[in-house]
Amino acid sequence: MAVAARDSRSSRDRHFQRRLKAAIAGQHLPTEVELLRGMAFFKADMAVDIREFAERLSRRLKHQPRFEIAPLAAALDDLAVDQSEEAVRCVDSALEAASAFNDTAAYAARLRVRFYLASFGNSDAAAVIAGETASIAFTDVRDNRDFDLVPRALAWAVVANNLGNMRRAGFTSWSRGRVSRDLRSYAEEFEAVLELPEREAKRAEDKNSSDAEKTVARENAQQTDLSKGAVVVFRAIGNDSTSEGKRVGKEFEKLLKVPLPLPPVPDLTRVRKRLADEFPYAVAVIDDLLKRLVGRKHVHFRPTVLVGKPGCGKTRLVRRLCEELALRFELVSCGGLSDSAIGGTPRRWSSGEPSIAVLAVRRHHTAGPVVVLDEIEKVGTSRYNGAVHDVLVGLFEQETSSRWFDPYVQSACDLSHISWLMTANTTATVSPVLLDRCRVIMFPEPGPDQLDVLAPRILERLYVDAGHDARWAAALEHYELAALGEHWRGGSIRKLQQLLEALVEARERHGPRQ
Repeated sequence: MAVAARDSRSSRDRHFQRRLKAAIAGQHLPTEVELLRGMAFFKADMAVDIREFAERLSRRLKHQPRFEIAPLAAALDDLAVDQSEEAVRCVDSALEAASAFNDTAAYAARLRVRFYLASFGNSDAAAVIAGETASIAFTDVRDNRDFDLVPRALAWAVVANNLGNMRRAGFTSWSRGRVSRDLRSYAEEFEAVLELPEREAKRAEDKNSSDAEKTVARENAQQTDLSKGAVVVFRAIGNDSTSEGKRVGKEFEKLLKVPLPLPPVPDLTRVRKRLADEFPYAVAVIDDLLKRLVGRKHVHFRPTVLVGKPGCGKTRLVRRLCEELALRFELVSCGGLSDSAIGGTPRRWSSGEPSIAVLAVRRHHTAGPVVVLDEIEKVGTSRYNGAVHDVLVGLFEQETSSRWFDPYVQSACDLSHISWLMTANTTATVSPVLLDRCRVIMFPEPGPDQLDVLAPRILERLYVDAGHDARWAAALEHYELAALGEHWRGGSIRKLQQLLEALVEARERHGPRQ
């Protein structure tokens, strides 16, 4: 009997070792139970594990086109791009709200998300993981399998208690490396007390994940607590002992090592109503953009391209979206962009200047401005002085943008919180490599049935732009609307605006009809 038990345990250990090696090699995504048992993350990297999980679950949900899980799918898409604690919390909230996604896979997904949050240092999640681990350990003991998981369950309980005490004392952030180190330390102490041999799989995990944990801890040490709504973008100025370095340091002295605010998410219902009233034909686009912000603390859009015919209102919608969300933004026309200067030029040149993203942060004193690239399809494709597309690809990636080396600052800058919104009349001339990193949203044209809504708003705007009170914009008469309808059958809003400008001139020339 004892021999059979030892053989069974040996077989389980060998199976665990094989799957552990496969996980580290990137050939096997550990299950939730395997993570609880101490298996390393996918490729021994928590961020890679999170991204792989998000992409797999998102693909599965694409085959369940139900409105109730749309926010969950959107949150998973964002998590695949941004593996931050805030993004994980958004998925956790979306999982709780997705009543249509309620099966064994949903339970496993919730458990895995709680494991990520516990590894980030969330005390409530750590308590849940302690309970789940204890439950599995109890089953092992009851089935006479082994006691190896008992120390890990106890260690999670101690970690959860310590994290809770620290949170009550005012501490709100912990490095993932610290949580992992504490967990391992407590587990080893409990093993010694219980006189249990340390498992080979545990030693293998420690050996293979130690370098990854050191890297994660080093990265976390460079990050500001996002829960406070601020991020340090500029931590140093390169070559600051030279005359040029001192000059650049003077330019950035108010931003250097200073936490810059992130834009908070306002009342999305109010924002949606105002935008829908102004762009009734683009409600689907507005909903697609805003649903990505549900559950988030701070506004951040992944790179997005609005594609539609000229004059349909793409650029104005993006501008109005930024205004309603109280976002600082830079509008860049891409017609004159033809080289890599958008990524900054070295300070040693007479024309040296920071990248457009750094300029936006410096000008608006926020870590999360929006850069609007208008008509991205008109960007030049020559590589004589570097290509714009090559620079943008790096700025769009979370991994590179969080450590963006600006040639003017000559130091790494955290530009990962900048939102990139683009417009295009067509994607035919846009680099496929660039499009692969963006969400592409088709922008509709307004139809003739929208004339009664659009014309009064454009007329009011024309009076305001001319410096008059909006109340001067007398309501359109039925014959004026009829005349507009004869010449505008939907399509370009720019043409409708030109017709209304002619109508205003006619009003001023002839006066109102009696």
